[in-house]
Amino acid sequence: MTTDTPARLLQLLSLLQTPREWPGGELADRLGVSRRTVRRDIDRLRELGYPVQATKGADGGYRLVAGKAMPPLVLDDEEAVAIAVGLRAGAGHAVAGVDEASVRALAKLEQVLPARLRHRVSTLQAATTPLTSGDGASIAPETLTVMASTVAGHERLRFAYRDKEGGESRRLTEPHRLVSTGRRWYLVAYDLDRADWRTFRVDRVSEPFATGVRFAPRELPTGDAAEYLRRSINRRQETYEFAVRFAAPAEQVASRVPAWFGVPEDDGEGGCVLRGTSGDPVEWLAVRLAMAGVEFTVRGPGELAQCVRELGGRLSRAGGVRSSEQSPEQSSERG
Repeated sequence: MTTDTPARLLQLLSLLQTPREWPGGELADRLGVSRRTVRRDIDRLRELGYPVQATKGADGGYRLVAGKAMPPLVLDDEEAVAIAVGLRAGAGHAVAGVDEASVRALAKLEQVLPARLRHRVSTLQAATTPLTSGDGASIAPETLTVMASTVAGHERLRFAYRDKEGGESRRLTEPHRLVSTGRRWYLVAYDLDRADWRTFRVDRVSEPFATGVRFAPRELPTGDAAEYLRRSINRRQETYEFAVRFAAPAEQVASRVPAWFGVPEDDGEGGCVLRGTSGDPVEWLAVRLAMAGVEFTVRGPGELAQCVRELGGRLSRAGGVRSSEQSPEQSSERG
């Protein structure tokens, strides 16, 4: 029996946050109190803003319903570990659907996890290996959570950084935003030593340290972190424009290619055209386009079309198909 009222309310809330209706008698048995006490506790939760719905009957039931605002969640040990492990697994790669909001959620959760649960999370993650991963380099979840915390708290961040030539440096920054491109995580921050805005690839960051020093947020030149990152990447590397026609509607193609490729546009003939800019090797782009699982024709550049032809030939030979057996469509610029 739980005699402490706050502890009992938390236990009751944890039960109600499961997707089912709880008979009053079952709740009373679980908590070791009378049904009258359960009713009083339900009233207290309602006063705190939790939308608890009651049903009438011989053994009236209770369930938590969706309200106008999300009240704080109460998780038991197993639920907290499961969520933390899932967020850590996703955060290690800049995969679609795992953006800065997910990293912030992981940072908040790990901040309040008891030491015994943090140990369980780390042990479980170390003992498992994902079958698939994102296209980019893997990142320690701890690196992302430290960065997300400093972004949210407007706290100066210090870290070691390795540039593309392998040069090492120490950076003191005012972090502005974490941005995922679908392949990699980037940090957009104001570099205090260089007195200018910079973008940092998170997989090249090590030893991130939250200094505890707060700062007043500066205004980003472009106003939008994603746009600033796009311009920064285009300045630093040679890029090329590409155009591809898919034999499928734009809505279907958009769900199968990274958002940073561009927005497919229906061509009025049952297909769509995707135009974008990339700085990645054409070999990688050819493979990524083929992974969409939709017939496509390269309209440019010529280097990408040639790469697709060569890739198609290698895959056909790998499958035991001789060049003379390929259909005209297989020999064209299709992936």
